[in-house]
Amino acid sequence: MQDRPNVDELLEAVAGFLHDDVMPNTTGRLSFHARVAGNVIQMLRRELALEEDTLDREWAGLDALLGPAAKPARLSELRSATLARNEELVARIQAGDADSGEWRPEVMQHLRDSLRDKLAVSNPGLAAEG
Repeated sequence: MQDRPNVDELLEAVAGFLHDDVMPNTTGRLSFHARVAGNVIQMLRRELALEEDTLDREWAGLDALLGPAAKPARLSELRSATLARNEELVARIQAGDADSGEWRPEVMQHLRDSLRDKLAVSNPGLAAEG
Protein backbone atom coordinates (compact mmCIF):
# COMPACT_ATOMS: atom_id res chain seq x y z
CA MET A 1 0.00 0.00 0.00
CA GLN A 2 1.31 3.43 -0.94
CA ASP A 3 0.89 6.60 1.04
CA ARG A 4 0.80 9.13 -1.81
CA PRO A 5 -0.71 9.52 -4.20
CA ASN A 6 -3.75 7.75 -2.80
CA VAL A 7 -6.57 6.31 -4.89
CA ASP A 8 -8.64 9.49 -4.78
CA GLU A 9 -5.66 11.63 -5.84
CA LEU A 10 -4.92 9.31 -8.75
CA LEU A 11 -8.51 9.35 -9.93
CA GLU A 12 -8.63 13.14 -9.55
CA ALA A 13 -5.50 13.49 -11.69
CA VAL A 14 -6.94 11.31 -14.47
CA ALA A 15 -10.27 13.16 -14.41
CA GLY A 16 -8.44 16.48 -14.52
CA PHE A 17 -6.37 15.32 -17.49
CA LEU A 18 -9.48 14.26 -19.38
CA HIS A 19 -11.44 17.42 -18.60
CA ASP A 20 -8.59 19.96 -18.83
CA ASP A 21 -6.33 18.52 -21.53
CA VAL A 22 -8.13 15.98 -23.69
CA MET A 23 -11.60 17.54 -24.03
CA PRO A 24 -10.48 21.06 -25.03
CA ASN A 25 -8.06 19.66 -27.61
CA THR A 26 -10.39 17.19 -29.29
CA THR A 27 -13.73 17.32 -31.02
CA GLY A 28 -16.65 15.07 -31.74
CA ARG A 29 -16.65 11.51 -30.58
CA LEU A 30 -13.26 11.62 -28.85
CA SER A 31 -14.18 14.72 -26.84
CA PHE A 32 -17.52 13.15 -25.90
CA HIS A 33 -15.88 9.93 -24.73
CA ALA A 34 -13.31 11.90 -22.73
CA ARG A 35 -16.19 13.72 -21.00
CA VAL A 36 -17.96 10.44 -20.26
CA ALA A 37 -14.75 8.86 -18.92
CA GLY A 38 -14.06 11.91 -16.74
CA ASN A 39 -17.60 11.80 -15.35
CA VAL A 40 -17.28 8.08 -14.61
CA ILE A 41 -14.06 8.72 -12.70
CA GLN A 42 -15.77 11.46 -10.68
CA MET A 43 -18.57 9.01 -9.85
CA LEU A 44 -16.00 6.44 -8.72
CA ARG A 45 -14.39 9.04 -6.46
CA ARG A 46 -17.74 9.83 -4.86
CA GLU A 47 -18.63 6.16 -4.46
CA LEU A 48 -15.33 5.37 -2.78
CA ALA A 49 -15.74 8.33 -0.44
CA LEU A 50 -19.36 7.60 0.48
CA GLU A 51 -19.68 3.81 0.23
CA GLU A 52 -19.13 2.77 3.85
CA ASP A 53 -21.53 5.35 5.29
CA THR A 54 -24.08 4.60 2.59
CA LEU A 55 -23.94 0.86 3.26
CA ASP A 56 -24.19 1.46 7.02
CA ARG A 57 -27.36 3.54 6.53
CA GLU A 58 -28.83 1.01 4.12
CA TRP A 59 -28.08 -1.84 6.54
CA ALA A 60 -29.78 0.04 9.38
CA GLY A 61 -32.82 0.64 7.18
CA LEU A 62 -32.96 -3.03 6.23
CA ASP A 63 -32.65 -3.98 9.92
CA ALA A 64 -35.67 -1.80 10.65
CA LEU A 65 -37.69 -3.38 7.83
CA LEU A 66 -36.58 -7.01 7.95
CA GLY A 67 -35.38 -7.42 11.49
CA PRO A 68 -31.85 -7.18 12.83
CA ALA A 69 -29.06 -9.23 11.30
CA ALA A 70 -25.38 -9.50 12.10
CA LYS A 71 -23.58 -6.91 9.98
CA PRO A 72 -20.39 -8.17 8.31
CA ALA A 73 -17.22 -6.34 9.30
CA ARG A 74 -15.49 -6.49 5.92
CA LEU A 75 -16.66 -4.09 3.24
CA SER A 76 -16.74 -6.74 0.49
CA GLU A 77 -18.90 -9.00 2.67
CA LEU A 78 -21.15 -6.08 3.62
CA ARG A 79 -21.76 -5.36 -0.08
CA SER A 80 -22.81 -8.97 -0.71
CA ALA A 81 -24.91 -9.24 2.43
CA THR A 82 -26.68 -5.96 1.67
CA LEU A 83 -27.49 -7.21 -1.82
CA ALA A 84 -28.94 -10.42 -0.35
CA ARG A 85 -31.03 -8.48 2.15
CA ASN A 86 -32.29 -6.21 -0.64
CA GLU A 87 -33.34 -9.31 -2.57
CA GLU A 88 -35.34 -10.36 0.51
CA LEU A 89 -36.96 -6.90 0.61
CA VAL A 90 -37.79 -7.12 -3.12
CA ALA A 91 -39.43 -10.52 -2.60
CA ARG A 92 -41.60 -9.11 0.17
CA ILE A 93 -42.57 -6.12 -1.94
CA GLN A 94 -43.40 -8.40 -4.89
CA ALA A 95 -45.49 -10.54 -2.57
CA GLY A 96 -47.60 -7.48 -1.78
CA ASP A 97 -46.38 -6.91 1.78
CA ALA A 98 -45.86 -3.18 1.11
CA ASP A 99 -49.08 -2.58 -0.83
CA SER A 100 -50.83 -1.20 2.24
CA GLY A 101 -50.61 -1.19 6.01
CA GLU A 102 -48.11 0.11 8.53
CA TRP A 103 -45.07 -1.36 6.77
CA ARG A 104 -45.68 0.55 3.52
CA PRO A 105 -44.59 4.04 4.73
CA GLU A 106 -41.48 2.53 6.30
CA VAL A 107 -40.57 0.81 3.03
CA MET A 108 -41.23 3.97 1.04
CA GLN A 109 -39.02 6.04 3.35
CA HIS A 110 -36.23 3.47 3.15
CA LEU A 111 -36.44 3.47 -0.65
CA ARG A 112 -36.34 7.29 -0.75
CA ASP A 113 -33.32 7.35 1.57
CA SER A 114 -31.51 4.69 -0.47
CA LEU A 115 -32.26 6.50 -3.71
CA ARG A 116 -30.93 9.78 -2.28
CA ASP A 117 -27.68 8.03 -1.31
CA LYS A 118 -27.35 6.54 -4.80
CA LEU A 119 -27.98 9.93 -6.41
CA ALA A 120 -25.28 11.47 -4.22
CA VAL A 121 -22.87 9.26 -6.18
CA SER A 122 -24.32 9.35 -9.68
CA ASN A 123 -25.80 12.86 -9.77
CA PRO A 124 -25.07 14.96 -6.67
CA GLY A 125 -26.81 18.01 -8.12
CA LEU A 126 -30.06 16.09 -8.47
CA ALA A 127 -29.65 14.60 -4.98
CA ALA A 128 -29.33 18.12 -3.55
CA GLU A 129 -32.59 19.17 -5.18
CA GLY A 130 -34.57 16.48 -3.36
